[in-house]
Amino acid sequence: MIKLGVPSKGRLMDKTFDWFGKHGLTLEKSGADREYAGRVEGIDGVELVLLSAGEIPRELAAGRIHLGVTGSDLVREKIAGWQSQVQELALLGFGGADLILAVPQGWVDVETLDDLDAAAAAFRKVHGFRMRIATKYHRLVRDYLREHGVADYQLVDSQGATEGTVKNETAEVVADITSTGETLRANGLRILDAPVVHASQATLFQSLTADVSDTERQTLRDIKSRLSI
Repeated sequence: MIKLGVPSKGRLMDKTFDWFGKHGLTLEKSGADREYAGRVEGIDGVELVLLSAGEIPRELAAGRIHLGVTGSDLVREKIAGWQSQVQELALLGFGGADLILAVPQGWVDVETLDDLDAAAAAFRKVHGFRMRIATKYHRLVRDYLREHGVADYQLVDSQGATEGTVKNETAEVVADITSTGETLRANGLRILDAPVVHASQATLFQSLTADVSDTERQTLRDIKSRLSI
């Protein structure tokens, strides 16, 4: 049985259901709203598994599900060497958001990554510790800053409202997902004039580690044919 993992609630679940429906595959939750089980109609041999978007990368990498829909940012953040463990099959065209760096509005001389690097060095000299960047995306941000030559900083974990960390004086800079930037502006922050760390959207992935029988391999081929991928 091919296991298809999709987000268990909210707009991401609804839009995922709609996307598959447009390709002739009906996804439905089973029973009460709080149940995390479902079914797939329109093709045999596929089981629907409802998970949080954050759990799906882990389940794909572990080979416990064969296919999964989640944000491309979550796969890249949560799976080290992700391309050896999962394959990107299709961009679904919704759930778009950019992972960006934002600095306080008052940092008028910090516009680019070079400016941020210089500010980080100056900050350490003045304060005696490294400039703090609050984020949930440590791997993505660390790789990005290394690529762009920014070195004198420390990442601090944020599992709550990342935009509020500067006001709360627990960080000087934030790296967070945003669609419009409105929440950042409301918290006195400005997006750095630099390439985004990652442009994320909902994506269908296939596990490269899951065991697949000959029958399941044929089912996967049938699914891809139905989805035109």
